Amino acid sequence: MMRAYPEDYLNDVVESQGKLFDFVAHSYPDKDPEDFIEQYMKSKTRKRFEEAMAYVNTMSAEELWIYFIKTEKYTLKAGKALGGFMPDWIGEFYAYYQWYYNIPSWEVIEKVPLDFLKKAYSGLHDLDLDLAVRKVGEV
Repeated sequence: MMRAYPEDYLNDVVESQGKLFDFVAHSYPDKDPEDFIEQYMKSKTRKRFEEAMAYVNTMSAEELWIYFIKTEKYTLKAGKALGGFMPDWIGEFYAYYQWYYNIPSWEVIEKVPLDFLKKAYSGLHDLDLDLAVRKVGEV
């Protein structure tokens, strides 16, 4: 089966996207991480992961955040942060889902809306990521 990008990058992309979502949610608790997540998944920055651009794939969460706000000219909106481990898990879930089903990241957020993931979090986050992605993908 074709995947979205080489498997060599999978763990790095999953981990860095989880850390990025977590970094934004916890560094800016008075801002809306959901708007950020939606914009990020539809961004040119995220598309560079799909193109396996090594310099983006190897950035830390903080470097990726700076790169994203400069590249996309993005500003966080006021709002309420997602708590606990949810932002990290959502980032990892979206990255793995996108790789597993070989679809563009902008399509992932349409197929699996953030509101759905927030509601499903308690039932899915303890599962192995691969199993959680397959369960949601079968719906």
